[in-house]
Amino acid sequence: MNQMKIESLQPRLRLFIPLVLFTLIAVFLFRALSLNPASIPSAMIGRSLPEFELPVLENERLTNNADLIGRSILINVWATWCAACVIEHPFLMRLADSGIPIYGVNYKDQVVGARKWLSDYGDPYVTNIIDQHGKLGFDLGVYGAPETFFVDANGIIQYRHVGIINEDIWTSKLARLYSGLEEGVK
Repeated sequence: MNQMKIESLQPRLRLFIPLVLFTLIAVFLFRALSLNPASIPSAMIGRSLPEFELPVLENERLTNNADLIGRSILINVWATWCAACVIEHPFLMRLADSGIPIYGVNYKDQVVGARKWLSDYGDPYVTNIIDQHGKLGFDLGVYGAPETFFVDANGIIQYRHVGIINEDIWTSKLARLYSGLEEGVK
């Protein structure tokens, strides 16, 4: 008799398996939604720029990581499909006008569209590296655009900023970091 009761319960218990699985997945996804990608540390901090040889947007000649070494720079990952990049762009123009060297990484974008975008909005970059397939972005650990890397004169990545750089963020945090890079050169 007990055997029969157990056998009759098994089909009913199987009905709860999808509910249990759904609950576990929902808890996992809810936790993931609460994570801020800007707070995820970069594995590249303290490491050299990854080696690369890619064309530049201006004339498609090849450039490599060694061409970026020698002075403290910002490397800004951007794209024409990136709405936040449009918001950030005027402030990058101001930084470039103040003498801060910014190198662009045009990330997973179309060359013709990127050239037009810079023609329309202005070009704050010393040069732009075409990363059409995202390999350099992958090697840098890029999550999306915009992202900006602070690189010292020795080619060591010192800081990564995820998201828009604007006046408030620059003044409250990033200017001090960049000044520290510059002081390390002297």
